[in-house]
Amino acid sequence: MKKARLILSVIMALTGFSACGSTSAVVSETAASAETTVNETEAETTSETASSEESYFEWASKTISESEYAEKAVEPYGSFEYKSYFSNTAGRETGVNILLPPDYSEDKEYPVLYILHGFWDTEEWMARDIVGIPQMLTELYSEGEAEEMIVVLPYIFTSKEMPRCTGMDLENSLAYDNFINDLTTDLMPFIEENYSVKKGRENTAITGFSMGGRESLFIGFTRPDLFSYVGAVCPAPGLVEIPGSPMHPGQIEENELAVTEGSEPRLVYITYSDSDGVVADTPESYIKLLEANGVEHITKKLHGTGHDHTSVKPHLYDLFRVIFK
Repeated sequence: MKKARLILSVIMALTGFSACGSTSAVVSETAASAETTVNETEAETTSETASSEESYFEWASKTISESEYAEKAVEPYGSFEYKSYFSNTAGRETGVNILLPPDYSEDKEYPVLYILHGFWDTEEWMARDIVGIPQMLTELYSEGEAEEMIVVLPYIFTSKEMPRCTGMDLENSLAYDNFINDLTTDLMPFIEENYSVKKGRENTAITGFSMGGRESLFIGFTRPDLFSYVGAVCPAPGLVEIPGSPMHPGQIEENELAVTEGSEPRLVYITYSDSDGVVADTPESYIKLLEANGVEHITKKLHGTGHDHTSVKPHLYDLFRVIFK
């Protein structure tokens, strides 16, 4: 029975679904009562936003801990553009949603944030009105609290055999793991060829929800040469081996959730909920590994949110305010 419950919890974690309710009031209350923790390693990089005595990490930690996301009625400056590119990795045309900053100009270069969806979902999940990324960025831009950026919402299921996810099993899970190849070989070159992108790891960020959160951690720690800002909200299990589970052998070893000198990310930020019955204690297990491996990081525990957009929104709000500073 214990083994059956473990397998069921893993399967649920991979779905990205939750029975938890979600309202704007819950989001506001949650942000105000969130707990933020910071590991104490000294950061060497100094932010342009921080004072001369304050590192970027210290400034970002304070900014995130003091943030209280509350949804506002803001008219968005724009909306996501739906595009497609040919993925050699998947062997097909693949959809992607792209949000450009206000007054986008080819004469100016912009940093890029990639946001990854969860299991079963598509490139449309994060573009929904209920997530409200354009509204959120409009508010932050108008208040001078976010840098202008290009936001990219890709389809992360990457398989030449299956165009869509067909079930909760190892084969489908590995197709999500394969997105790292599509991202680096196909999607990033497409974005850089068609938009005015400010290149370099210091100008590139990645985050994701549920399965997308697991993949963003995998990609961020596997390719630190490409990403300087790494986030995850309610990340799913499978990044490292799950003892006794046939669902996934683990993408990396526990000691590989680490950084080497000279390739440290500026930011590692994990958001999770104390009411998430889907991924359960998986985020906290990743946080313990980061601590054990000496990785500088920031975490925020949300109260009363679910395994859905109610956790995603405050995570993105925090991230938008501190990346590319």
